[in-house]
Amino acid sequence: MFKGFREFIMRGNVLDLAVAVIIGAAFGKIVTSLVNDILMPPLGLALKNVDFSNLFVDLSGGHHATLAEAKAAGDATIAYGIFLNNVIDFVIVAFAIYFLIRGANKMKHAPAPADPTTKECPFCHTTIPIAATRCPNCTSML
Repeated sequence: MFKGFREFIMRGNVLDLAVAVIIGAAFGKIVTSLVNDILMPPLGLALKNVDFSNLFVDLSGGHHATLAEAKAAGDATIAYGIFLNNVIDFVIVAFAIYFLIRGANKMKHAPAPADPTTKECPFCHTTIPIAATRCPNCTSML
């Protein structure tokens, strides 16, 4: 049982997938930091000091200054500001993956055509080996 499991784990595709998941998780943290720490503060400032992560609707009717206060009080909230941050995260990741795949596709080259192995006889127009010095069909000297 362990031998089969070890063979499964050591297959190239499984290892590649594991590396991709780990790198993807690290990339996600970087993008989240980019959105929360770099993009959203200037955007909030441009929109008259709006903190997107603190935008919420209090369904319980309480009047709380921050989302943390509302959650600490146990009030039901809709945190649409955090949702907006996550949407922006997703869009940035999608653009990054798009450009990564686009670049990878551009790097793929069509295989170079193989050198020809045949040629056409100029007299009878049949296909003959490229090294032939006489046509086997019309016996012309090439």
